[in-house]
This record gives sequence, C-alpha cells and structure tokens, in this order.
Amino acid sequence: MLFENQHPHNKAIMIAVLGKPNVGKSSFINHLLGFDLTIVSSKPQTTRNQFHCAFTIDRTEVVLVDTPGVHSTPQELNKRMNGQAQLGAEGVDLNFVLLDLTTDVVAEFRDFLKNFDAPLERTWVVFTKADLVNKDVPGIAPVLVKLQELCPSIERHFVISSKDGHNIHELTGAIQDAAKNAPHLYPGGDASNMNERFFATEYIREQAFRLLKEELPYEVAVVIDEYKDVKQKDSEQTEAHISASILVNRPSQRAIVVGRGGSVIKEIGVTARKKIEAMTGGKVHLNLHVKVSPKWMSNNYVLDEIGLPRTQKSARVWRKK
Repeated sequence: MLFENQHPHNKAIMIAVLGKPNVGKSSFINHLLGFDLTIVSSKPQTTRNQFHCAFTIDRTEVVLVDTPGVHSTPQELNKRMNGQAQLGAEGVDLNFVLLDLTTDVVAEFRDFLKNFDAPLERTWVVFTKADLVNKDVPGIAPVLVKLQELCPSIERHFVISSKDGHNIHELTGAIQDAAKNAPHLYPGGDASNMNERFFATEYIREQAFRLLKEELPYEVAVVIDEYKDVKQKDSEQTEAHISASILVNRPSQRAIVVGRGGSVIKEIGVTARKKIEAMTGGKVHLNLHVKVSPKWMSNNYVLDEIGLPRTQKSARVWRKK
C-alpha cells in the first residue's frame, strides 16, 4: 500500500527474534502480540520456520520475525532450521538476541554466535525468564562487557519475563522510540505473512508435541494434504475441511501417535481443531492420518514440502518421498 494512503505519522520497525533453542522466543512474541499465534512447547526446537508476527502500538507497527533456535547440528533438518534463522535476520531494523537467565548467558551467547553464519548489525540483548531468578540481576554489568566483546553491535539490554510481564512496557517503549516514520506492511490488521494453512499445520504439530513421549516430537512433521473452504447451504458461512498427515520415521512410532484404539491421534485432532477454529472463526472438519516416512528429516522432498528450503550447508542427496 502506498504511503500516501496511510496516516503520515505512521511508524514501523522490523525485528528479528533470535537465540538458541528453548530460550523463550515464542512465549516472548505471544506476550507482545497479546494472544497465542506462534506455537509454544517445553521441548526445544519447536519453531521450524521463520515468519512475521505483526502488531501495532498507537501508530507504530512492530513486525517480529520468529525464528528457529540456532544450534550446532549435522542433521539436514536442523541445518535448514539454522538457515531459516539467518534468513529471518536479513533486512531487519533490529536484532533481538534472547538469552536465558537460568543458564550461563556468556557461554550461551558464544555458542549462538558460533552457529549463526550471518553478521549481526544493530543488536539488543533480551534476558528472559527473569521470573525464575532475582529480577534485579546483580552483576549484569560485567556480563554485558563480555557480551559486547563477543558482539560489538550490542546497543542495549533488557531483563524481562514473558510470564509476568516484568519490564515488557519498558521494552515496548524503547521499540516505539527506535521505529522510524514509514508505512505499515500490514495495514489491514493481519497478524502474519503466513496463511491459515500454515498455522493449521503448526497447531496440529503443537498438540502432537504436547502429547507424545519425550523423544518422539523431534521425529514428527505435519503436512497438509488438503485445505478447502466449503460454503454451507443456505448460509454465508464457510467451513474449513482439512486433511493432514503426521509423518513419523518408523512403524513403531506410528503406533505411538495413533495410540490405543486411536486415543492419541483423536486427542491431537480435538485440541488442534479448537485452536484452528479460534483462528478461522468458523467450524473446522479435521481429518488426521499417520504416515511412516523413513528418514524424512534428511529427505529433501519432504523438507521442501514443509517449507524448509535448502541452505549452502545442505546435503546434495535426494530421495523419493
């Protein structure tokens, strides 16, 4: 949309939200949005794709780029997830690097930089999980000196909690001050650059992560086989008819996902359907299947289908689906 079609005092800023797995990126973004858009799990590496999450404060549009956790890995799936994080940082106005206060933050930051193969320009450090430690965080100054030695582009830092909102208003105020006069990318009120099909996939996978055994979620993917809106007879309303496949590596895993008498997959479907209906505002018919796709985490066809493009470090091997 042209700038002259928007208010002349509009401001905008785009921020990449970066960090290692399980530092609280998705919880942080959802807290700022005011609702659960991006999926959250206690298990690391939940986020697999980078995407925009947009909200406005007065006349300032804030676009947060949610990214996968950056980590060291030889696995093709994880190489592509690292690539998504690097892609998410391209062309942004600010980089937020989230560091978990319950860990050795200097070591965590050093490990993050080691595996993040892209330059970091303007950077703010956001210390998360302040509700789990002393919120005054004594001794933060010498820690910041060490972090700035590792990354001279660090400009500011904030100590926050996404659980109780500690210092969130201070951070959002600083974001507004940093934003520049510019048109909004999402003037129609959209919250993301991804469509409902993408989030349906995410919400199904979120419920699978929630219900399955500790080791299994890392080997689960979700593919939408069909997504269509069906107009109801004698009504202007539509219903979403969704058919999706949950991919696993081995037949034994299929039995776990299905559960005794289909109990597990039924619960995944019921809880995911409720979230999808809350997103679409209409009725949803959700049909789930479990498919065995051996070594899908290194299958380029499958990885492309779930929205993870190849990187320079990707393997060159292609297998049939």
